[in-house]
Amino acid sequence: MKKSIYIFQHSLPILFLLLTTGLLAQGTIAGSINDDDGEPLIGASVFIKDSSTGTTADFDGNYSFSAPAGDHVVIASFVGYGSKSFNVSVKDGETTVLDIVLGTDNLALDEVVVTGTFSGRSQKESPISMTFLSGAQLQKLASNSQADILRTVPGITAEGGGGEVASNVFVRGMPSGGQYQFTPLQVDGMPVLSTFGLNSSAHDVYFRNDIGIRNLEFVRGGASTLFGAGSVAGIINYSSVIGSSEEKNRVQLEWAQGGRAKMDFLTSGPINETTFYAISGFYRYDNGPLETGLPTKGYQLRGNIRKLFNNGKSSVTLYTQYIDDNVQFYLPYPLANDQGQKERPEGNDGETIYTLLTGAATDFSFDTPNGRFETPIGNGVTTKGGLVMIDLKHAFENDWRLSSKVKAAKYDHWFNLFLDGDGSHNTPEAQADYLADRGLPADASFTYVDNGTAMDSKDLLFENRVLDRERPMEEMVGEINLTKTIGNHNFTIGTFLSNTVAEDNNWIWNFVGDFSNSPRMVSIAYTDSLGNDVVYSPGGFIDGRQTSNKVLQSIKTAVYVADEFKGEKFNFDIGLRWEKASGILSAETGIGSNTFNKGNVSASDFAVALAGLYKMNENANLYANASKGYFFPELRGVKFSSPGSPQTYETEGILQGEVGIKYAKKKFSATGALFFVGLSDRRSVDFINDPNNPGNVIEEISVQSTRTLGVEANLNYIITKGISLYGNATFQDHEFTEVEGNPDQVGNELRRQPNFMGLVGISLERGAFDFDASSNFLGSKFANDANTVELEGFNIVRLDAGYTLDLGKKQSLRLGVSVFNLLDAAGVTEGSPRQGNTQIGGGEYFVGRPILPRRIFVRAAFDF
Repeated sequence: MKKSIYIFQHSLPILFLLLTTGLLAQGTIAGSINDDDGEPLIGASVFIKDSSTGTTADFDGNYSFSAPAGDHVVIASFVGYGSKSFNVSVKDGETTVLDIVLGTDNLALDEVVVTGTFSGRSQKESPISMTFLSGAQLQKLASNSQADILRTVPGITAEGGGGEVASNVFVRGMPSGGQYQFTPLQVDGMPVLSTFGLNSSAHDVYFRNDIGIRNLEFVRGGASTLFGAGSVAGIINYSSVIGSSEEKNRVQLEWAQGGRAKMDFLTSGPINETTFYAISGFYRYDNGPLETGLPTKGYQLRGNIRKLFNNGKSSVTLYTQYIDDNVQFYLPYPLANDQGQKERPEGNDGETIYTLLTGAATDFSFDTPNGRFETPIGNGVTTKGGLVMIDLKHAFENDWRLSSKVKAAKYDHWFNLFLDGDGSHNTPEAQADYLADRGLPADASFTYVDNGTAMDSKDLLFENRVLDRERPMEEMVGEINLTKTIGNHNFTIGTFLSNTVAEDNNWIWNFVGDFSNSPRMVSIAYTDSLGNDVVYSPGGFIDGRQTSNKVLQSIKTAVYVADEFKGEKFNFDIGLRWEKASGILSAETGIGSNTFNKGNVSASDFAVALAGLYKMNENANLYANASKGYFFPELRGVKFSSPGSPQTYETEGILQGEVGIKYAKKKFSATGALFFVGLSDRRSVDFINDPNNPGNVIEEISVQSTRTLGVEANLNYIITKGISLYGNATFQDHEFTEVEGNPDQVGNELRRQPNFMGLVGISLERGAFDFDASSNFLGSKFANDANTVELEGFNIVRLDAGYTLDLGKKQSLRLGVSVFNLLDAAGVTEGSPRQGNTQIGGGEYFVGRPILPRRIFVRAAFDF
């Protein structure tokens, strides 16, 4: 609470400034928006470019809004239709009539985008691969995690079996342990976290989607290296709803299997003629999606206030966020392995096991050199904190434009999780085997802790570990650039700065329970050779220890220049970026020892990107791009060769190239691309079981070089009015070209990334009824770099349907149902990262993580 008070106290002076307003000469822009057949486009957007002034069409397709007197560019857009822009002159006290007709464009190729460009332009005229998803599409896709959204993007492999956070995202065959290593997650053009690798927490732990998201833009390819925090594979950018001159309110209620209840809200509108607001957020309570006895709850609030000045051509926007949320995270667990068929196993009670997380293991504590530690495992993954960001855009009179952003963020964060075994056995054990392997007397007794009854002699045991990780983080980020338009050129020069500090404190402990869904704790007792009664696992607890205590700081400085040329037949982009990253390292050499390894590292490199687009005709554009980029190694992977002397810290090099086509004509639109990615000297960091100290986990460093060739396609075809087919497909051939210390892995495929993946779907909108169904296929892949375990491919089928009731006066109620994993597929997304290259596919059990089971959501959304 103190942090939220701090944030809002420091926001008050800015709020006061934004609310100060002057009067502008005003006129009105009004008209209608229809499709090619003359049907009204209900809810279509009409707004003045680079401003918050605009509105949406009513149920008759009519619109009207006030606008400052003067000359403006008005943009009209609607999901599934091409955007159009118009030059409009508004006179004080008069109404300018503008009737608009939009043609279909279900791939949003004519949608104006802001990611991957220094000047807003349409997808079709951008010489890079890009995917655009509207707010309405995002709401239909959101079920469990970011992975549910991102797996619909061509070239992306997204795993979400772990629950709502820590999705694993792989792009175009680049080697990664998952999460967002090569694809920073951005909100409103600023990275959620500007540095990856201070610890292993994914960027999505600091942010949740809500209905205040306007759209998603995903830029793929090397050109993204130039922008913001820099990215070698792509940028995921969510844009928030910004208030306009029209008041909008939405409340959405959601219920789902497993005791889920959630309320989202959005409210936006004018404060006065030049100041606008938008506030969104949610509150959620959930016992699922898997039954664990560990309920989760939390909330998030986000808001922005925008002030227009300079006759509406300039603006300053204040963004805020506060989150206090916790979710459970699901790791791999032992699956039944019947001749290679990996399925959820049957527990001691004869019921299917969906998870080995358990509420029975939440009250343990143990002594450490720093005092008594009480496990917070019952809270799962917790994040509490927020951010304040200011975004200034100013248009000067001489065609210079200024864009400046600054963000301050601070979060308390714990990533507590149940691991996938004890680090030695990792599979269920018979009682006699359990005793023998640990040197315990064969006549020891096994008793259920919850009721004191003896275990059946045939029941299996499963010893597991819990890893509690405290990871507070704070960050300051700033970016400023100037753009000058000279003829057909947009020249940009800018700088990016960030300073991020994160702790990584770990505790690990073992417990023993039975092998069942949400296991019961087991007490093991015996009498030793001296006649003493010994309880090996009091309450189920075996032992615990603190294993690490470190603080890492990353400081980045970057400068960049770019030119975007737009001609009658050709568009060209060229950009150059230089960046330096410095790291300050501090790690205690032994817990409670008060001795530390401390040191500094730094590296710098440059990136260059070239891109061109040829406008073949009004329907088709050809494009190509190439880039040389870099990636700074994860600071958590830097070891010390001697006290005070960190190992070398050098950038990883990336070469990328792409050739593609973008086509759109009435009922059919498509994109296609051939791509190449080459990465050298990748310092991969993995958490594996410590072979020298069973029960602990350590970071293993591997230096790798890789190569990927691929093709991806995306298409949409309108069968008839209101009914369309859509889909995408990606084929990628990837391999290791060099692996330091493991030459036998050269030529192997990269782990957890299929060669083929695709999506097919159908969308229907008829009057008040809407329906969408899709099937997402991911082909077979290997669980590890050694390619010793192949995981079969699987399909995820999704369904969403709704009916909208017109309540009059721009008020409506949509009643909807959404089903994730309709066919209840149980495909395995990954093996055990802790076992790594030692994992094999044989045996009675295989430690892996299946996709989440079928879940049905019911929603009611009120717009007023």
